[in-house]
This record gives sequence, C-alpha cells and structure tokens, in this order.
Amino acid sequence: MKAGFIDEEISPDLDLKSEIMRLKKEKNAVLMVHYYQNSEIQDIADVIGDSLALAQKAVNIDSDIILMSGVNFMGETVKLLNPGKKVLIPDMNAGCSLADSCNAADFEAFIRQHPGHTVVSYVNTSASVKALTDIVVTSSNAKQIIESLPKDEKIIFGPDRNLGNYINSITGRQMLLWDGACHVHEKFSLEKILEIKNEHPGALIICHPECKKAVVTVSDFVGSTAALLNFVGKSDYKKFIVVTESGIIHQMQQKYQDKTFIPAPPIDSTCGCNECEFMRLNTLKKIYLTLKYEWPEISVDKSIAERAKLPITRMLEISNNLRL
Repeated sequence: MKAGFIDEEISPDLDLKSEIMRLKKEKNAVLMVHYYQNSEIQDIADVIGDSLALAQKAVNIDSDIILMSGVNFMGETVKLLNPGKKVLIPDMNAGCSLADSCNAADFEAFIRQHPGHTVVSYVNTSASVKALTDIVVTSSNAKQIIESLPKDEKIIFGPDRNLGNYINSITGRQMLLWDGACHVHEKFSLEKILEIKNEHPGALIICHPECKKAVVTVSDFVGSTAALLNFVGKSDYKKFIVVTESGIIHQMQQKYQDKTFIPAPPIDSTCGCNECEFMRLNTLKKIYLTLKYEWPEISVDKSIAERAKLPITRMLEISNNLRL
C-alpha cells in the first residue's frame, strides 16, 4: 500500500472490467466518472458527466458506496451531498491545480479585505473554501447564476481568473477575481491552435472558458465540457478543434462518429493532446482495488461540512430554476 492508494500485485489474466462490475453489484456501489478520465474508465461508468451533472446526479444516488473516479474536490462534493454514504476515490493524490491555487486561509483573508461582497466560488475548490462561500458555480451554470444576482451586487469570484474574466466579459459585471488558474487550460498554445486551424480551415475551434482570453477570443464556441459535447452534436460542421482536456473527445467520438475531433496541444509538448496528470492517476487497477478494500475513503471535517454543503445546495436550487 502506498500513500494515497492501494498497490498490490494482481494477476495479468484478471479481467478488471468484469471484476469491477462484480464488486459493484456485490457491494451495492455506483461508479461516478468525470469526462476527463481515461476512455476505458468512461466505458464502465454508471454515471458520467461534467462537474454540474455529477453534482446533480449525486443527490439522488441510491447505493451504499459511491466511487468517484475524478479528483479530490469531486469526491468531497459527493461526500457533502451524501454524508451517510461511503465515498471512495481511486487515488488520493488526484488533486487539482486550480483548487490548490486557492488556500482557504488566504481566501478568507481576501474576503475580509473586501467586505460587503457576495462570495461565489467555482466548484473546483476544497470543502474548506466552499465553507467560506455563498454560492458555488460550475462552468455550465456560472453565467446564469451570476446573472440571477442583482446587477449592482458586489461579487468576489474565485479561484479561476480566466473563467471569471470570461463571465465578466459576457455579463458586463465587474466581479473581483481571485488569481488562480487550471494548469491544463493555461497551457494551450494559441500559436499551435492557429496552425491547426490553417491546416483545417473548415474546422471550428471550441474551447472551455478556463482558457486564456487570447484562446477564447479566436474560438467559434466557448462552453463547459458538457456544453462542448452538446454543441458538436447540434452543429452542421464536421470537424472541430477541441481546446480542453482531451478526455472529452472519447465521448464526442462515440456519440458523433461521422465527425472529426482534433485535440489542441499544450505549449510545452509535441504531444497531440493536453491531459490532466491528476485525472490520469486513476486506473482500472486502482478502481478494482479501491472497491475490493473500500479505501481510500473521502472524509470531510464535520466542523466545515455543513457550511460547505450550503453553497452547493444553493447552486443546485438556482440551477434547477434556470434554463441552462
């Protein structure tokens, strides 16, 4: 056993997918998977989606165990919404650079320096930061939730400056932004994206709002992971340059086999795709061993759990009353 995950020798002949399915049934467990996971994990998911969809579906899960194959803050969110259930994650080392860019103590000091503001935090934050927050948002509903607030309301938005700047630009707000960012979406190369566009002039550039302003500006469509997936399904175009974590392309290829998807590369690599190394820490082997031993288990300190759940509940209530 290593710190953060279980590691033991298993037979190379073991059918991991079949064993995972067996254990899920035996233990009354549900496997929740984010779109940024490896394709082989996506293919065995009981529930798959972006952060908003996973949060919405986590509320009504009827199982004893929930295994969240994603990153830590996703596991915490599921636990906050299901305090009576056992919530597992394949590797506790699967963190998030964006969540790590916003330390709770520093964020609390920032809030105190700017009194009189409504605090809106991106779901990509720790439970401790959520406990300091009035409303949580995802990239799917951030625009709608911000627009649901009075136009003259003073707002602190954290931790993603790129998403915050984008929301400011399309809503006319002047939210005060925390200076954080996602390392995956920060690394996209505008130069390489434009090179691909020159090679494929008939392709649309579609990007996530966590990308830098220059990338957002040249994009034909900007939206959350789920919104990108929906957009390509409705579009008459047949070729897309996808500027987000490349895991979503598996879903795009499965759903729309008559279309072509080109992953945008990062600045510092000759690789044809941009992957989150934290998301990719999760593997079929780790999922199997996690179900077998029911560890690692997500826990949230009781002193912050109730406060952290409240802004998520507010988000879900507002989202359910809005057309997203």
